[in-house]
Amino acid sequence: MDIETRNYIAGAWCAGEGTVANINPSDLTDVIGHFAQGSVADVDRAVAAARAAQPHWAAAGIQRRHDALMQIGTELMARAAEIGALLSREEGKPLAEGKGEVYRAGQFFTWFAAEALRCQGDQAESVRPGVEIEVRREALGVVAIVTPWNFPVATPAWKIAPALAYGNAVVWKPANLTPASAVALAQVIARAGLPAGTFNMVMGAGRALGDALVGHPDVAAVTFTGSVEVGQSIAARVLTNRAKLQMEMGSKNPMLIMDDCDMDLAVAHACNAAFGGTGQKCTAASRLIVHRKVLEEFTTRLVAAAEALRVGHALEEGTQIGPVVSEGQLSANLDWVAKGRAEGATLLTGGQRLDRPTQGHFMAPAILADTTNAMGVNRAEMFAPITCIIPADSYAEALSLANDTPFGLTAGIMTRSLARAAHFRANMRAGCVMVNLPTAGTDYHVPFGGRGLSSFGPREQGRYAAEFFTTVKTAYMAAGVPE
Repeated sequence: MDIETRNYIAGAWCAGEGTVANINPSDLTDVIGHFAQGSVADVDRAVAAARAAQPHWAAAGIQRRHDALMQIGTELMARAAEIGALLSREEGKPLAEGKGEVYRAGQFFTWFAAEALRCQGDQAESVRPGVEIEVRREALGVVAIVTPWNFPVATPAWKIAPALAYGNAVVWKPANLTPASAVALAQVIARAGLPAGTFNMVMGAGRALGDALVGHPDVAAVTFTGSVEVGQSIAARVLTNRAKLQMEMGSKNPMLIMDDCDMDLAVAHACNAAFGGTGQKCTAASRLIVHRKVLEEFTTRLVAAAEALRVGHALEEGTQIGPVVSEGQLSANLDWVAKGRAEGATLLTGGQRLDRPTQGHFMAPAILADTTNAMGVNRAEMFAPITCIIPADSYAEALSLANDTPFGLTAGIMTRSLARAAHFRANMRAGCVMVNLPTAGTDYHVPFGGRGLSSFGPREQGRYAAEFFTTVKTAYMAAGVPE
């Protein structure tokens, strides 16, 4: 039976101006539900509610914030199988990945629950006798959160959790492609006993609602994950109100395959990094820069590994690659394959729409060889199960090619050389570097972010999150002289 779900504003579930159908990309006959579409007026109500609630939440104390976040995280982890299945059903990632994402989201909340207790100030000596100094972090106010569809529970979690932990109120606009996951997360948060208005969720089309939210004069900070194009428009909008801004945007992540690598490991990690999550990850390896000495062997084995991947319904046992999230995304992916071939690349395998027992957006993972770093397929983010092989004659050339990009999120190298590994870690211009690991896969307790067009503003996650979600106050006080 279809369900209608609503926005969450000021502690109540509210109808929107209409609804939109949510369709399972693994089975286009499966309507998951009909989800409310909010309006600009709903955004205004949510921001007003958040502004009114935030002082009460900030004053509630660190123990209450800890307890609420711990409750949210514990429930998410306990219900990872249930909510993960819903996530996989609407987004298309295999069931194991959906469950893992929800469990990881719970870990974000429990980690920041503890961080709420650890947010302590500093004492400093003054250069003036008889003066005491205290440096402390305080909440910003209302934080606007705009998140994408590819990690519809984890990405909101790593933004909402620190925002609440440090005493802020939240207005969240989730992606319209994955509203069921958004509602599931909002329901868990709503049960945590936050003051009404502390957490708000407004679903709807990105342009109208997003513009209204990020440009609202009562929003103190905006955190966004999405495309470079949308990020640039948000930056221009936020600038008018001088709100604090944090953005995670595009990527074009390289993985270097060196002539001294463990070939079994290199093929496995490259396949994982390129095609895991149907390639719909900002950390996916879409540029495989391969030393010519191992080019033929690596290419042959990678093609075999890609062709062995099982593409199918996200909820079916044994599926390794689920469907692309939407027909529009699939069409764009097929266009990228055609563009690569038109530029002179050789399609070694995949790159076509697949038929399966259910009608869905299925695509065979594609490998493009004979590419150069100047080709369009190696310059722009595709967000697709497509990876490109770029040959290099030496480690030095491979590193130069890896750094020749306007992006800089993640990067990896496969090598047995400690010298190369150390040099790569020091000289690769990326926010996250991996040695003998996939480019995808990061921990929740350490900073995440990139360089160049990949990121703007302070890092996300771990203790570095405090740099964005708080403001620093320095307080001076005359100590006085005792009688």
